[in-house]
Amino acid sequence: MKQEENQFEHIRIVADSKQNPLRVDKFILNFVENATRNKIQKAIRTGNVLVNDQPIKSNYKVKPKDIVKIVYDFPKEVHEVLPQKIPLDIIYEDEDILLVNKKAGMVVHPGFGNREGTLVNALSYHFDNLPNMGEEDRPGLVHRLDKNTSGILVVAKTEKSMEILSKKFRDRDLDRKYIALVWGDLKENNGTISGNIGRSLKNRKIMDVYPDG
Repeated sequence: MKQEENQFEHIRIVADSKQNPLRVDKFILNFVENATRNKIQKAIRTGNVLVNDQPIKSNYKVKPKDIVKIVYDFPKEVHEVLPQKIPLDIIYEDEDILLVNKKAGMVVHPGFGNREGTLVNALSYHFDNLPNMGEEDRPGLVHRLDKNTSGILVVAKTEKSMEILSKKFRDRDLDRKYIALVWGDLKENNGTISGNIGRSLKNRKIMDVYPDG
């Protein structure tokens, strides 16, 4: 097999005549330095991986004499997720999912001003090859909790579980319960607050309730 690179950051790999069927992401991992499964899958989804000059799906298996090309049209600034040895409070785990108890004060995923110390940094340290369906590096995540909210987060460990869970959250085909501590002179012991949530007019970093829309 041979690999060629040029200044345009295109990579070309030719499978030899004795190549056994192998998923394209695993095939590429064997030849491209610093590649990760998440990066490769993202490149496949965006059409940047071609086999015999044709776009392919992530489950494509490379065959003898296949020509695999990885094309990067424009170099982009990439923020790598830094794996960090941060303890995780895992309350349930099987081969498909994790249930993680997130503490208040922890940011779920890296973002501007929060590149380290997040739940994703911890997950990247403790688990290899968590699936990632979005364009951002948020392995395993199918939903999120705000920084100051504690609670249970569901983390997908496989592509199939991520697909199923993402659809359930998207379709709101599940129940979520939030418990809040309130104080003050309350007129009623119970009730319902109906309204829309949006950015606070006083502080754009927090959310607020808008009863009238």
